[in-house]
Formats: sequence, structure tokens, C-alpha cells
Amino acid sequence: MIFLKLFLTFFKIGLFTFGGGYAMLPLIQEEVLANAWLSQEQLINFIAVSESTPGPFAINISTYIGNVMGTEFGILGGIFGAFCATLGVVLPSFIIILIIARLFEKFKENKIVDGAMSGLKPAVVGLIGSAFISMAKTVFFHSGFSITLNVILLFVLFLAMLVLAIKKVHPIIIICLSAVIGIIIGYVLE
Repeated sequence: MIFLKLFLTFFKIGLFTFGGGYAMLPLIQEEVLANAWLSQEQLINFIAVSESTPGPFAINISTYIGNVMGTEFGILGGIFGAFCATLGVVLPSFIIILIIARLFEKFKENKIVDGAMSGLKPAVVGLIGSAFISMAKTVFFHSGFSITLNVILLFVLFLAMLVLAIKKVHPIIIICLSAVIGIIIGYVLE
């Protein structure tokens, strides 16, 4: 049944992902596409929406996917699907934090635990980089985009990263400006 599958899939994602929502992206992408719950383009569109809505990324995206998949059983099915997927992604972190809080004093200076955490840091960066490359391929090299649009989009990406790194402008300003630029480009190049 879809509700159990949603719960177990997102439980697995929550259980085997360290580093937050962005580190979850490759797993979310793999599972969602393998189960044909969303297309790559739909997933990327919702990632953009999920980042501009309040709340943690992983919860937003799991709730959305659960709702979409459960809606085939009506409105209540959509709500229950959203609940199952959200519970699945949150429950592992909740359990792990309870265990860590209970054992923290005992293991806080353990060399094995310290080594494991040091090893996980580059893996998290790699997972985030993998998600970035995967999304960039879809955004910049989608068959419907022209070469001109790809160059403009790459320039906007580079400019946004440069402004964020050098000027320390608030990310909300960058998001709003990028949306305005996207609207203008859409009208000019269409």
C-alpha cells in the first residue's frame, strides 16, 4: 500500500542521511524517481518552492510528495499520505537525537565517535555537490532551453553566489531578485 511505502521510503531517507535537507537530496531524488512519484522536472520545481516556503526542506518535500501520492485516494488520502511521509522522514532523527542525548556524556571524547564525525563531514559535502550537479544538469541543459538562456542562467547563478559570498546580502533578497530576473528573461526570450 502506498502509505506504508511512503513511510518506509522516507524513514530510510531520514535514517541514512546526515547533514540536513541538502544532503538528503540525492536520496530523495533517487527514491522519488525510482518510484515514479514525480518527474525530474517536477522534483526540481518543487525543490525551488520548498526552499522559499517556511520550514525545513526535508519536511516540506516529504509532505508534498506524500500529499501528491495519497491524493489518488481523495483529500483524506492526501492528508494521510503527507502525514506518513513526514513522519517517516522525521522519526529517525527524533530517535537518533534521543539516543545521542542519552549517551552524549559517555561518548563525547571518544576517538571512534570523533573519527566517524570527521569522516561524515566530507561525505555530506559530496552529497550536497551531487545534488547540485544533478539539478544543474536539468536546469541548464534541459532540451527546451536555448544556448542564450543557459548562458544567462549560468551568469545569474555565478552573480548570486558572488554577491552572497562577498557582500553578505540576505538570501531572501537574492531569491526575490532571481525570481524577478527569471520573469523578465521569460518575457524577453519568449
